[in-house]
Amino acid sequence: MTKVGGTTSKFYTETRGLKVSGGQTVKAGSVLTRQGHKWKPGINVTGQMHLTAACEGEVYFTRKKNRYNKVVTCVNIRPVEKK
Repeated sequence: MTKVGGTTSKFYTETRGLKVSGGQTVKAGSVLTRQGHKWKPGINVTGQMHLTAACEGEVYFTRKKNRYNKVVTCVNIRPVEKK
């Protein structure tokens, strides 16, 4: 079966997941995660399933409990001070 203009299901799982690590600097609009319910948007992060950076800065992670008492990981960005 051929898919036109997309990735095959065999390689689609490779494109999902976390795209950045903690302490890494990112630009505004860069993709942080793809297709994941493990990560939730935190400070200066937008999106639901595909998380993107809302501003330029350094990535860090926090863990907190959601309303069902399940521990979730929040992706946050510490903004860079302008000189």
